[in-house]
Amino acid sequence: MKLSEFFYSVQGEGATIGTPAYFLRLQGCNLNCVWCDTAEIWKKGEDKTFSDITDKFIKDGTLAKVNDGLVHLVWTGGEPTLPRNARDITDFLGLMKGVYQGNHIYNELETNATQESDLYKQMQQINASPKLSNSGMSSHQRVIPEAMAQIKCHPNSYFKFVIQNAEDLVEAEHTYIRPFKLDPKRIILMPEGNTPLGMPFATRMCFDLSKQTGYRTVPRAHIFAYGGKTGV
Repeated sequence: MKLSEFFYSVQGEGATIGTPAYFLRLQGCNLNCVWCDTAEIWKKGEDKTFSDITDKFIKDGTLAKVNDGLVHLVWTGGEPTLPRNARDITDFLGLMKGVYQGNHIYNELETNATQESDLYKQMQQINASPKLSNSGMSSHQRVIPEAMAQIKCHPNSYFKFVIQNAEDLVEAEHTYIRPFKLDPKRIILMPEGNTPLGMPFATRMCFDLSKQTGYRTVPRAHIFAYGGKTGV
């Protein structure tokens, strides 16, 4: 498996914010968003055997918690649904079930919502982050109806939008929320920013938008805790 990062931390974003989790960042992405805070990492990768990963669970004393779903596995990138990455994830989860009795593993998949994939069916939660024009990607690169429909059908999927200003939310509604008839309860607004200094203002702005729309705002808790560091 080509991993750019693999570390134990706490989920800092989305619906399961605050949950202990292993982050497995896979190499490669089909997009190159201008504000991406992990591009320098996911463009690189190191070969990790499945044993490298399970040995860390054992060393950390968390294998039982992973198997019981108390510690989540967060598959992120880059883009984990790229075919090579998806195959590796599928094979690894097969190993966990067959060798380590990991029948209750809680997998979160973080995706840019541009890829159709059978991997979605294996996940307990999908954290989709459809990209807006502020990503610098063209609409034909970032708006893929087939992938959006597949994710929407997952019973525990969320659609998270990176918000820089109120116009971003207007675009999200025009491009994704209304055309794909997304459930308002599954919409998450996330303030854009990679430093603690700008987070309070960006979060207050999203709170105001939440009060206007009913959509949920979830802050970037890891930025408040660690700043823009990676691997924490």
